[in-house]
Amino acid sequence: MNPGPSGGELPGPLAALAPFLEHYGYLAVGLLVLLDNVAIPVPGQTVLILAAVYAGAGRLSLAGVMAIALLAAVLGGCLGYLLGRSGGRALVHRYGRYVGLTEPRQHKAEAFFGRNGGKVVLIARFIDGLRQTYGIIAGTTEMAWRRFMLWNVLGAVLWVGAWSTAGYLAGGNIDEVYRQALRYQLILLIALVVLVLVWVLRRLLRRRSERGDQRD
Repeated sequence: MNPGPSGGELPGPLAALAPFLEHYGYLAVGLLVLLDNVAIPVPGQTVLILAAVYAGAGRLSLAGVMAIALLAAVLGGCLGYLLGRSGGRALVHRYGRYVGLTEPRQHKAEAFFGRNGGKVVLIARFIDGLRQTYGIIAGTTEMAWRRFMLWNVLGAVLWVGAWSTAGYLAGGNIDEVYRQALRYQLILLIALVVLVLVWVLRRLLRRRSERGDQRD
């Protein structure tokens, strides 16, 4: 593994990104964070943490890292939203039936996002997979632009603030911090899956109950 800014060893993904960050600096942070928030699975969160570690060692400015990452994260979300708004519905209407996304289900998804879209946009930043697609989903379901921007900016502030602070304070303990970050993301993902399963189960039970009432 590559040595970190303080001379310690960086964990695998951080070590792999270190040469790229050292060569391109703030540009690497902006580019990867932007792409990571617009449907392209690149290590944007990882480079943000690593850049904060470098800032803690005095090799980058923490304020500069945070400002560039915040701007890139917000812009990435906006680009995803525009992609979803301009072409997402057409793709769903044309190909959705092939993956079980019928028009009634699309309407239900839009209603769900209309009620909970802000929370989804906020939480999605912290979950791999959702971070890359939340903007497109919001655009496809036609979430109001102003509402999306509010939650998009708030989510970016919390996400950038959390990971840049963690990396900056980690110092020589970055290996342990990174492992805990991966564990934290896994717990969030499991919790999300459980919530979705509970919601689906409730819908199925309600539908069965309604059918039973109609028979009576």
